[in-house]
Amino acid sequence: MVLADKIDTERLPRHIAIIMDGNGRWAQEKGEDRLYGHLHGVESVRDIVEGAAELGVQHLTLYAFSTENWDRPEYEVTGLMELLVDTIRKEVPTLNKNNIKLHVIGDTGMLPAYAQQELAEALQETSANTGLKLIMALSYSSRWEIVNAVKNVAADVKAGKLNPEDITQDVFHQYLATHEFPDPELMIRTSGEFRISNFLLYQLAYTELYFTNTRWPDFRKQNLYEAIIDFQGRERRFGKTGEQVKKEEITNQ
Repeated sequence: MVLADKIDTERLPRHIAIIMDGNGRWAQEKGEDRLYGHLHGVESVRDIVEGAAELGVQHLTLYAFSTENWDRPEYEVTGLMELLVDTIRKEVPTLNKNNIKLHVIGDTGMLPAYAQQELAEALQETSANTGLKLIMALSYSSRWEIVNAVKNVAADVKAGKLNPEDITQDVFHQYLATHEFPDPELMIRTSGEFRISNFLLYQLAYTELYFTNTRWPDFRKQNLYEAIIDFQGRERRFGKTGEQVKKEEITNQ
């Protein structure tokens, strides 16, 4: 039996988020420049997006570039921006062919003008697609997102559009960059690091976390399948007892 056949497609995580870590170290281990790793990381993005779409996953968020990444060496940041634009330009036809809709979350105003233009065109060209929602986190950090949401909540309260006593979790959710999407059910981090790294901190409250030593440029569909199979073997309790969860499952059958 191939690995994909072990996946219960009726119990897929609706939303998978991935911290794509290890490009630079993968390249350095091969005696190459860090940008060499980022270039090969694009191949993994292509393979994982295809794999998620084939399975029927509804949402896939990829942490591509954090606000902290702007502090990296200038040559690496410049190279990443050029790679981003080149990749988007080349991949849009494939996204359309596979009915994949592109979304972007993050402080995109920090991106170079040419990158912003390329992104805007890609968002427009894929806007009618109804399949997998591919969410790219670019110039993103969760603390930026939360602070930005709080500022907007405060502005609406000040303007009389929102009463403080009416602020609930559901209301606050509408101010987040991810308000269009459900919270991730599975978060994968590659390269053996056990950190969240300022990624979707609010949204990951009850997400199942999966860590693998595989560097991102080596991460392929089989690795994705392993993560999903592991996810499907877990009991998700959301603060309840195991007995309560089992009773609910029996009731809902």
